[in-house]
Amino acid sequence: MAYEYDILGKELTLMTLPATMVEAAAALRAGRLTATDLVQLSLKAIAIHDPSTHAFIRVDADAAMAAATAADAERAAGVDRGPLHGLPLSLKDLIDVADQPTTAASRVFSGRVASADAPVTARLRAAGAVLLGKTNLHEFALGTTSEDSAFGPVLHPRDHTRMAGGSSGGSAVAVATGMGLASVGTDTGGSIRIPAAACGLVGLKPSLHDVPTTGVVPLSATLDHVGPIARSVQDAAWLWSVLAGAPIQTVRPVALEGLRLGRLAGYFASPLEDQVEAAFDRACTRLEEAGVSISPVEIPEPDRITETYVNLALPEAAAWHAPWLDHHRADYSPLVHGRLLAGREISAVAYLQARHHRGLLRRAVDALLSSVDAVVLPTMPITAPLSGQAHVTIAGTDFLVRAAMLKHTQLFNITGHPAITLPLETDGLPAGLQLVGPRESTPRLLDVAAACETAICLKRP
Repeated sequence: MAYEYDILGKELTLMTLPATMVEAAAALRAGRLTATDLVQLSLKAIAIHDPSTHAFIRVDADAAMAAATAADAERAAGVDRGPLHGLPLSLKDLIDVADQPTTAASRVFSGRVASADAPVTARLRAAGAVLLGKTNLHEFALGTTSEDSAFGPVLHPRDHTRMAGGSSGGSAVAVATGMGLASVGTDTGGSIRIPAAACGLVGLKPSLHDVPTTGVVPLSATLDHVGPIARSVQDAAWLWSVLAGAPIQTVRPVALEGLRLGRLAGYFASPLEDQVEAAFDRACTRLEEAGVSISPVEIPEPDRITETYVNLALPEAAAWHAPWLDHHRADYSPLVHGRLLAGREISAVAYLQARHHRGLLRRAVDALLSSVDAVVLPTMPITAPLSGQAHVTIAGTDFLVRAAMLKHTQLFNITGHPAITLPLETDGLPAGLQLVGPRESTPRLLDVAAACETAICLKRP
């Protein structure tokens, strides 16, 4: 993997990328920057940060520079492909790029080369985005820590003794450190929102079926989503629009006065790590001061959530991995292989019951959203744990780290509702505020999120 790149002797006046895609696109249109500048700055950041964070599996500097040069030539000729034209992005290494390896961060796929672009890759190319490379992840997306990877653990951008979250950990770290302006991840139980929250970013899990998953290595066909990790809601909206094949979404922040939010209580409100609780309470207070009505709401029978999730995700994962599980055992990391084998032990009856419970949970969330504009809750009850930490104690209760990270996100993969995490100010590591909207309403959720983003005074990493 090449980290260094000759910047052709050009002295860049900027030391880092613009803060957002919106700012970068404006600079391109005004002629203050070129796409080549943006790629050079991204590659410079990769050379600095990637060796210590393991965010990337593959960096394709030559192809990125060629694409940037082509974008600059098109712009000079009056061709404008839209707001992503010339902007450098990355892709989680579950997503196929023609003639490149798709490793899923596993030795199992060490010889796998994609024969064609995934639809989302093709849409990004058509929009003029510049693809920097493929980001690291928890092997086969079957984990929340991004520690189990054939390419090394992904480490937190602010504290290398801590996890970055997962499974889209490399994507989040890339964005947080300026190794590109945004990234495309996948989310089966929280795998976009968890690392985005851990790293202080915006992460969007769109409504189910908004974005095609063809050409993306699956974890669970029932629960898989593809979506953006970015630095602002507008950035996420632009990227979602392209991925979904929808008209470019310019967010129109809703009026906060009269906005109704349902604050999830019970299972989702306790226990919380002290700094997460303080940051979330502070954000809710600011929203209320801006005119938002926040009322408590609760999901009935929340104890069904984890069992339903496990009994859907693991059998589907085990079925897809059947060709490799027995004959490539040594090529899997032990924990991932063990989870896949556990999926074989889940009975057909339990799987079918989980599908039934999925419908009940979907209707329960629909009912909550019938009286409010969105549901609000902390994205995770904790901040980023230490690397290798297996258990975490929250307010005197012991949790497996994986279970704690998934606790507030997996429900909305089960139900298919769109969910977005916004970064919260804390006295230490980042936390996240999660907003959930009605099914098939991702654009409306983005408008709500944009209004909340302004009200809670976010700080970008």
